[in-house]
Amino acid sequence: MEAMVTEIKTLSTKTVYENKWMRVREDKILRESGAEGIFGVVEKADFVVILPISDGYIHLVEQYRYAVQARYWELPQGSWEENPDADPAVIAAGELQEETGLIAEKMIYLGHQYLAYGYSNQGYHIFLASKLQQDTRALDSEEEGLITRRFTLAEFEQMIVNGTIKDATSVNAYGFARLKGFI
Repeated sequence: MEAMVTEIKTLSTKTVYENKWMRVREDKILRESGAEGIFGVVEKADFVVILPISDGYIHLVEQYRYAVQARYWELPQGSWEENPDADPAVIAAGELQEETGLIAEKMIYLGHQYLAYGYSNQGYHIFLASKLQQDTRALDSEEEGLITRRFTLAEFEQMIVNGTIKDATSVNAYGFARLKGFI
């Protein structure tokens, strides 16, 4: 099946908001038909998501997510805003230890996905961490109140089904790993 290519020309672009974590721009565009329009684009650095699984357990973190005004369980994940070009494997190992205190003897790269390419260029790298050893955590100030706990894989799947886990990245990464035969 051949993909249909649509040509869209960017006529102008302007930054409408920017901070250390993101940039929001508005692009004026010209479609193939000649119709003009706009696209709002959220630019954010890629991040990592880690599936820390060992002995039939998966390690999750729970934290307050301001945008939805609630605490939720999710897989450890994050980015390094001060070093966005760092090797994703290094970031994954760092985020895993930072959030859970775990060190993985084995880290397997599973692939890259986009978070929401309808309005953002941000993607994420998925890692499976195993042969885990407990060490100390080193939370950032933005992670105040973050807790970690392990669950059986059956409990984790039930948390997805019953809506306890609502983080699409966590659900996708787990499903992706299962479909690839790693779980």
